[in-house]
Amino acid sequence: MPYSPEQMHELDVLIRYNLDSAYQGIKVHHTANPEIIEAVKRLHAKGLITQVDGGYLTDLGIKAAEHAQTLLLMLGPAYEKAS
Repeated sequence: MPYSPEQMHELDVLIRYNLDSAYQGIKVHHTANPEIIEAVKRLHAKGLITQVDGGYLTDLGIKAAEHAQTLLLMLGPAYEKAS
């Protein structure tokens, strides 16, 4: 089953988080892309981020972001060449 557009937007948000610092969140402004605004709201409702407009990753969100970012790296052209 392919990813839905909504899931792709959620993944796009998760890959924007800096996993090197638990003290660095994101803020999605009302002028952002409407699909991203809705994705952030869904991630908050799922318990992956702390605020409806971004905030910090929860423990579950950290795991999700780690997986999303790892997958992005693995699917990238540099990973294939490094293997």
